Amino acid sequence: MIGGRPVVVKQLPETLSVEQSRSLFFEVEPSLKADRPRLVLDCSRVRELDSAGVQVLLLCLEEAMKRNGDVKLAAIPPVAAEILELTRVDGLFEAFESVRDAVNSFHQFPAYALEQVPEVALSTPAADAVYRNSKIAGSSAR
Repeated sequence: MIGGRPVVVKQLPETLSVEQSRSLFFEVEPSLKADRPRLVLDCSRVRELDSAGVQVLLLCLEEAMKRNGDVKLAAIPPVAAEILELTRVDGLFEAFESVRDAVNSFHQFPAYALEQVPEVALSTPAADAVYRNSKIAGSSAR
């Protein structure tokens, strides 16, 4: 467990088509109903991925996001990566080389957040007013 909430890891089957997709969703659905669910899908065994498989991945992500959670993919073989890229789904998921990296990513602060915070804070009218007022107060104190 990380931060009091478990990270659930689910191994995907070799073939992720209609029947397997239904089974997969049935198995992971309880963990997706949790508050801020964290799910890692281990794709290392996937050899065949069709539209039903892509749909179930999107459904898992949608359900997790409804509860402020996330689904991350790990160890995606080239054949599955190609399908995700062709369907333009690859950009919706964070993907990692290993399950360990995907699990660990849940407790790391994203670097992009640090880059965006100062820009947002400095560009708001309230922040600009505080900055201007501190300059004025500093100059009148002399």
